[in-house]
Amino acid sequence: MKKDKVSVIITAFKEPKTIGKAITQIAKQKLANEIIVVAPDKETLLEAEKLKENFKEIILLKDPGEGKPVALNLAVKKAKGHILVLTDGDVYVSDNSLKHLIDKFQNKKVGAVSGHPVSINPKNKMLGYWGYVLSSIAHDLRTDSIKKEKRIFCSGYLFAIRKELFPKLAPEILSEDGYISHKVYEKKYVIEYSKESEVYVKYPDNFNDWIKQKKRSVGGYNQIKKLLGVNIRSFGQESSSFFKLFRYVNSVKEISFLFALFLARIYLWILIYLDINIRKKSHKDIWLRIESTK
Repeated sequence: MKKDKVSVIITAFKEPKTIGKAITQIAKQKLANEIIVVAPDKETLLEAEKLKENFKEIILLKDPGEGKPVALNLAVKKAKGHILVLTDGDVYVSDNSLKHLIDKFQNKKVGAVSGHPVSINPKNKMLGYWGYVLSSIAHDLRTDSIKKEKRIFCSGYLFAIRKELFPKLAPEILSEDGYISHKVYEKKYVIEYSKESEVYVKYPDNFNDWIKQKKRSVGGYNQIKKLLGVNIRSFGQESSSFFKLFRYVNSVKEISFLFALFLARIYLWILIYLDINIRKKSHKDIWLRIESTK
């Protein structure tokens, strides 16, 4: 049976310190027919270019710096693979992660496959504990949903999709992973989960950066609700599952971290409502660079 060609797309923005590891972890698996690194800045592209001597499949693509949706549209148009694997320049994947993602497409009903984000932040600090809890609950929810044949949504840190299902993204889209996932289901395909395809993520280590990141992701789901009428995530849904988070508590200190997280999420949802529904902020206003994740 002829194997599908695989194109890996790595989107990056001012990430010269992390792009090398992101590329190397992908390239050494020797499954990608091409690795497209798309970035608007010279620093990142120069670091990526250094690896071309060892990995001939690397293709560099300069985007205009108008946001991730625009960068993805450019890269997908350039890609020759039937299967696209999307990831970021400030994360890195586990060994054999690509194989586990790609194998899922043997089922012709599968349109996309989500990877498994894992926090690398220290759990003994509050923001590190938040990263651990939120990535752990996302893993458990995806695992449980797959067992019950319920819908899941791809993680933007690592996912794969059939190229013909990739939708053209409007520049203002805040949560491209949620939007793409919905479009996959619209075309009557299913999304699978590959827990073995781990992607290691450094989450924010200060509150201001945490708010910036969550405003992008949660604000994106709010935006999708307005655009498509689909309620992917809401404050009510999050509140109802709050007590389930206590399964991740092992000390009094972690209980205090958990209650602080609950208060932070309330504050976050208020900000999101004001920014999108009242202040009518644009993609550029909400999408702010987060330094502490680099």
